[in-house]
Formats: sequence, C-alpha cells, structure tokens
Amino acid sequence: MAKTEPIFTQDTFRFFRDLARHNQKTWMDANRERYQECVVQPFRRLLEATAPVVLTLDSRFDTAARGGRNFSRINRDTRFAKDKTPYRAQMYLKYAVPIAGDGETGELYAGLSATTVTAGFRIYAGGKYKDSVLAKIACPRLASEPSWGPRQKKRLSRRYESYWYAMDKGEWAEQRGWPNSLEDWKRLRAWIVRRKLTPASATRAAFTGDLAKIFRDLYPLLRFTCLGD
Repeated sequence: MAKTEPIFTQDTFRFFRDLARHNQKTWMDANRERYQECVVQPFRRLLEATAPVVLTLDSRFDTAARGGRNFSRINRDTRFAKDKTPYRAQMYLKYAVPIAGDGETGELYAGLSATTVTAGFRIYAGGKYKDSVLAKIACPRLASEPSWGPRQKKRLSRRYESYWYAMDKGEWAEQRGWPNSLEDWKRLRAWIVRRKLTPASATRAAFTGDLAKIFRDLYPLLRFTCLGD
C-alpha cells in the first residue's frame, strides 16, 4: 500500500484528553465541530485507506460503514456501566465478516485514545456463549487441530500481546498470555491479540502501512475462529 499523507494529528489526541477531563454533554455539544474535524473525519479517511487491504485478505469484510458499523460509538451506554460518564474518550475502527444472526464475531481493529494506540484482533462470546462463533466454530476446530494454538503463539508472541477472559463465578477474569489447552478454549469468553503503538506513530504517513502489516499477521486468527469455510 502506497504511503499517504498522515491521517491523524496531535489534535486527535488533544481532543480525547480534553474529553476525558470534561466528560459531560454541555462540553461535547460545544465541541461537536471539533469532534467531527479531529475524530470522525480522520477515522473515515483511515477506513478508506485500509479497506482495500482487508478486502484483499477476504472480500467478505464489511467496509461500507453503513450505520457506523465500522466505528465504535463515542456515546457510552450508561444503563449497565459502572462508569456513568456519557462519552468514551477513544475511538475504534473495526472490520468484521458478517455472520448470520446478531451474534458476536471476530474483528480486526485499530483504536486511539488520549495516550495510547492499539491495533489487533479481538473476539467476544457475547451474551449467549452456546450461540457464539467461539462455541460453534473455534472450539470444534481446536478439538480437531490442537496444534493450531501453539503454532500461532510461536508465530506471533514476540511481536504481539495476548490476553483472554474466562468466566469465574459469574464474573470475567483476565488471563494473561495465550490460551493453550482445549479446556482453556471452553472457558474462554473473549480473546485479544494486539500490538501497542505510540501516539506519534499514528501521526506518521507510514501508519496505514503499519496497520496493513498487523491485519495481515492476525487475519489467520479471525479466519480460524470465526469463519465457517
């Protein structure tokens, strides 16, 4: 992918820092134009720049941004959240291959917040584990190909951080490292494999190329755990 002009500037990170300090509707209403300029428009340019890459990996990726599905919501659903602030001081670009129904599936993603940049792969079981791709696709495949997990760990662990969540007495419990055994996978409710980047890296022209390399590295995780063919 050819290098382009930088998509993000320090103004994006400055906006997230200010939002974190003034996380209230009156402040957001007064800064809507700034939000569009510093966050929404750059993320749409990032979608345009990286969509061709993910489509070469799999033409079924949803890249159309219909209904904002390629972007995380900045509005927080405070009904079930411990944090009652109305906004998230972060934004994610995400790519998924649509699946039947409304269940969760895996995503390739890139996210920016006030002080961090991350990119990688993530998968969640969602509300009903038995209906999730983890239960229907990932675990059966791991049962028939137990060497897959160790191979991915060997291939990726020097460059990517991995952690996962298991259900423990009705609560999610974080597990550092890579899920290894089939028993780990049966307990697994979420898995994240990611690389942390510096905010400065997101303001360089090479950022889209960095993301392309990460997406290529981690697409096999999505394919194995989520896609039925």
